[in-house]
Amino acid sequence: MKDYKNLIPILKKIEKLSESKAISIKTALAELDPFGFSLIALILVLPFMQPFPVGPLSVIGGLTIAALGIQLLKRKPFPTLPQKLLVITPSNKSWKWITKVCIFIIHWSKKITMPRLLWFVSNETGLKFEGGIFILGGLLIAIPFVMLLPLNNFFPGLAILFATIAQFEKDGLFIVLAIFWIVFSILYFSLFV
Repeated sequence: MKDYKNLIPILKKIEKLSESKAISIKTALAELDPFGFSLIALILVLPFMQPFPVGPLSVIGGLTIAALGIQLLKRKPFPTLPQKLLVITPSNKSWKWITKVCIFIIHWSKKITMPRLLWFVSNETGLKFEGGIFILGGLLIAIPFVMLLPLNNFFPGLAILFATIAQFEKDGLFIVLAIFWIVFSILYFSLFV
């Protein structure tokens, strides 16, 4: 299991670097590489945790998260992301927001999680659940709606968020919650199709 205590100093380092120069997503991910798929999915899902759709960004972001899920299921050692996504250079303000939210989530998750229902997060089974949730959640985020549908990215985003927390803290209860949000999202979308 990776030591997620080292994650907070790395996130703060990225934020500090962004004050003096532009930091691309590729550069940040190079720093975060040991934390892999779950952390990348967490960072990618944060922009979707709002009540209204984010336009074409949701298609790109959702498909990228789904691609991470496919790579997890194929047992790739490191995530591969599209070049168009890697060259995006968020502003210092954006990096501050991303690191602040990630650190908040890490602190919050440590308070409410514990190792339990380990079958959902261990070894091959855990990878299948996490990969499947990333694929379904990413595809649900990527669905473009003609009408403005409130929370259409938020609910599948919750599923992805809970799956990442489950892997960080080895808490299978959060995989169960992620599955709930996937099912809820599908039911919610079916009301408007």
